[in-house]
Amino acid sequence: MRFPQILTVLSPQSLRMAVNWPGLVSIGVFYIIVLGTGIWASRKSKREEKKCSGNRSEVAMVGGRNLNIGVSIFTMTATWVGGGYILGSAEMVYDPTKGLVWAVAPLAFSMSLIIGGLFFVKPMRSKNYVTLMDPFQEKYGNKVSAVLFIPALIGDILWIACILGALGGTVSVVMDIHSWLAVIISAAVAVIYTLMGGLYSVAYTDVIQLSFIIVGLWLCVPFILASPSSANFTVAAVTKLYQEPWIGRLELEDAGRWVEDILLLGIGGICYQAFYQRVLSTATDAQAKITCYAAAVFCPILGIPSILIGAVAASTNWNQTSYGSPSPYEEGKAGMILPIALQHLCPFYISLLGIGALAAAVMSSVDSALLSAASQLGRNIFKNIIYRGASEKLILMAGDEVRWCCVGQLEPALAMTTLVRSTCSGSSAQTCCTV
Repeated sequence: MRFPQILTVLSPQSLRMAVNWPGLVSIGVFYIIVLGTGIWASRKSKREEKKCSGNRSEVAMVGGRNLNIGVSIFTMTATWVGGGYILGSAEMVYDPTKGLVWAVAPLAFSMSLIIGGLFFVKPMRSKNYVTLMDPFQEKYGNKVSAVLFIPALIGDILWIACILGALGGTVSVVMDIHSWLAVIISAAVAVIYTLMGGLYSVAYTDVIQLSFIIVGLWLCVPFILASPSSANFTVAAVTKLYQEPWIGRLELEDAGRWVEDILLLGIGGICYQAFYQRVLSTATDAQAKITCYAAAVFCPILGIPSILIGAVAASTNWNQTSYGSPSPYEEGKAGMILPIALQHLCPFYISLLGIGALAAAVMSSVDSALLSAASQLGRNIFKNIIYRGASEKLILMAGDEVRWCCVGQLEPALAMTTLVRSTCSGSSAQTCCTV
């Protein structure tokens, strides 16, 4: 992408669009609430530091191993129910070449949490590990752990960039707000509250974010179901109306790929530092296991609104809506079907709640990945390899630098580059499709 093209997209002339002020205010209120919660939680973190007999870095990384079980369940669930989960579930159901049978994330995520609770909680907690990298560093040494950290860091960077880009594309669809504005604000808010309070800020903001997800998406569902442009979605599940039945089909030759998708999401999630950050932050093994099992129940439940929205979208005659013809799928916008459905099948002010829920889901993913990368670099790389005599303050500062460099600068730049490319090509929604 040439620099002049970026300047064109960000020029004053390009900013003179019909800004949706109610939408902008609603998103602003949401971010203020999240930031306020993060600041409050950072003060709680400071109080816990004084009471905790452990290191300051452990308070920031695993909450002093004294996180309330209710908060722990909320933050574990919010970590898994992210922007990719919500957008992807709706897309799979709506896509006529896929369907409900291919929306395996709810099943796979539950499987991952149950396996983690059964087999990995007790071994990790018994030795008071702080990060996923600790057992590898203990067994294989610093060189191997340093190499293992590289793909973990790259994965977190690219993942955050993708979901920030998805948020930017989604907000631009519903609110006529420039994509890059949502990316910058989201990144800035996440950096501020994670810098201030570590896991406590992330966990307590996850409570607010998950509440937004539950209320926002579930409130949108009745209005979408009542849309006059949509046929009975239960009939469209098995009957071809406006496209292939949304329940989908699984051919024998595709069975191997279907199983692979489940195993990739299910077993791959066990290797996620954010998972261990939650189970290591509770006071007892029993609480850690309850956290896993409760989140395994809540994840599929919170996927139901996305599935229903995708099903109704597949049952809709888009020519009878304000969207018009051709349909989102025919225009290559299946990946953005959730915000498109919110915009064209819901009253405007109800759609704002849905976008708030999506923004909350993205923020819960961003802060988790951000804290994950910072914790591993600060403890396993900086303290154990680069500077063994590092003080607790230096360890936290190293983690802060990761947060600032990655989320504050690199990841928004990657997300905006993707958005600029799609804007210059005339298809800003393509970002979500690639996610």
